[in-house]
Amino acid sequence: MKDFKKNIPFLLMLCIPLIFLIIFSYGPMYGVLIAFKKFTPRLGILGSHWNNFAHFKKMFSDFLFLRAIKNTLIISFLKILIGFPAPILLAILLSELKFTRFKKIAQTISYLPYFLSWVVIAAMMIEVFSPQRGIVNAVIGLFGVRPINFLSEEATFVPMLIMSDIWQSIGYGSIVYLAAITGVNPALYEAADLDGASRIQRIRYVTIPSIMPVILVMFLLRIGSVLHAGFDQVLNLYNPAVYNVADIIDTYVYRVGLIGFNFDYSTAVGLFQNVVGLVLVVCSNLLIKKLTGRKIL
Repeated sequence: MKDFKKNIPFLLMLCIPLIFLIIFSYGPMYGVLIAFKKFTPRLGILGSHWNNFAHFKKMFSDFLFLRAIKNTLIISFLKILIGFPAPILLAILLSELKFTRFKKIAQTISYLPYFLSWVVIAAMMIEVFSPQRGIVNAVIGLFGVRPINFLSEEATFVPMLIMSDIWQSIGYGSIVYLAAITGVNPALYEAADLDGASRIQRIRYVTIPSIMPVILVMFLLRIGSVLHAGFDQVLNLYNPAVYNVADIIDTYVYRVGLIGFNFDYSTAVGLFQNVVGLVLVVCSNLLIKKLTGRKIL
């Protein structure tokens, strides 16, 4: 009771996100029932008839859904493979800078893209990479290369997604790792210096092992959203010409549910997406425990 009274201000602060989650995340969960029903607005969620898992059977026989799964996995794993190490590398590089003024300026500049919406970023990319008026095509045209429509060709669209995602998130994502590096015991660096370790060896044997628990936590969270490949980004950048490589589960659900008014079927797809994410988080947690001897969750 003494600890409870002492922490009342913090508990009150905690109530704000808890209330938000209850109202907007847990409250509407009864609506998941329509994934198992033939939803009729006139009858409502509880009054609609059960459909004997018809939506799930349809899902795995739908070519567009299977294509969306393939595209989602490809884009997500590329973002993890290339994008996940990027903020870690940036944080390490920033932590090694000795010129404090330049370090602060570099940090500020790297954070800025995160606060731009994907609507704004997409408009910028369309102008910069436009085959008619874009600066990129103007530069490569000087070398005799024909104009490339980067956002309307299958071969270049996915690399553009990965590049823009890294550019937008690398600075903000590095904050967690910079905080973790700041918390590393300076005595470890002093001991490494006494042993004659180079800067690269200090990073390899002191910095990275010290922040590894944070890296594992962030990796686990990233794995849990592997079937969410970036709805806002893809929706604002893709077009029918690149559906074959760009249509992901989120955009598929958007088109089927909100545009096609198939709310029950799109709910079934979304439920499948979240169940797979939950399974991946649990399995990743068990794998991390087996490799490191400790669970993250």
